[in-house]
Amino acid sequence: MHGFFYGWYFKCQSDTQTLAVIPAVHNAGSRRACSIQMITDDDAWTVTFSADEFQRSGRKILIGENRFGEKGIQMDISTPQLTVRGKLDFGPLCPLKYDIMGPFAFVPFMECRHSVWSMRHAVRGKVSVNGREYSFRNAQGYWEGDQGRSFPEKYIWTQCFFSGGSLMLSVADIPMAGFHFTGITGVILWRGKEYRIATYLGARVIRIQNGMVRVIQGNLELDVRLIKASARSLRAPANGDMVRTIRESAACQAFYRFRKKGRTLFAFETDRASFESEYFS
Repeated sequence: MHGFFYGWYFKCQSDTQTLAVIPAVHNAGSRRACSIQMITDDDAWTVTFSADEFQRSGRKILIGENRFGEKGIQMDISTPQLTVRGKLDFGPLCPLKYDIMGPFAFVPFMECRHSVWSMRHAVRGKVSVNGREYSFRNAQGYWEGDQGRSFPEKYIWTQCFFSGGSLMLSVADIPMAGFHFTGITGVILWRGKEYRIATYLGARVIRIQNGMVRVIQGNLELDVRLIKASARSLRAPANGDMVRTIRESAACQAFYRFRKKGRTLFAFETDRASFESEYFS
């Protein structure tokens, strides 16, 4: 059996706290397991479960006593390193107009396929993590997923909420049929309008260096720059086995600028950005 993984990423964020949870199942040959990873502003944890504790039904995942889906998250974990209990309820989701992968959704044998289930939704509830309470009221949530064999070897990913919108950008080195190309998937929600930036729409990387990315597509231009990381270690799949270590900042300093026809629609610096930079880092 070839290696395979399937996982979801739930980010919940208030003005002062950030909590991201990643339930996943992974196969590596005859080895099959599932896991829950958690990352906050200050720390990160990984808890591994036996494969038979994983269940999936449509847009619902169950791992042991932990439940994840479009209505929210309910968690109950007790290990020597991590104790988590609580429930978070989600408001109506904000899905994309169509699959983030576009026509690549129909291409077989891709190393990794990305999904975006909600760009922005309300989060309400409380979760206790090792005795620290994460309380969300009028908070915001983001939900995406990945499946395939491995994460890209080189990539930059970022997500951020901001006044009037939400954005996500992923730039990755994509292997396909013996050659490599730079794949771009991104979405900007701005004042009720969805702007899609993607390779299949003609997007190109103009610059990528030291946590900075500039992407253009027609008359659209997006600049992203990591200013100061607060990275924590997470596990990522390599041929279905969770043996790779990546580093994510759940809430860090970053700069974003979005332009159309040479006019700046927004430009801001924030300390609430989420960022992974595995590109020539």
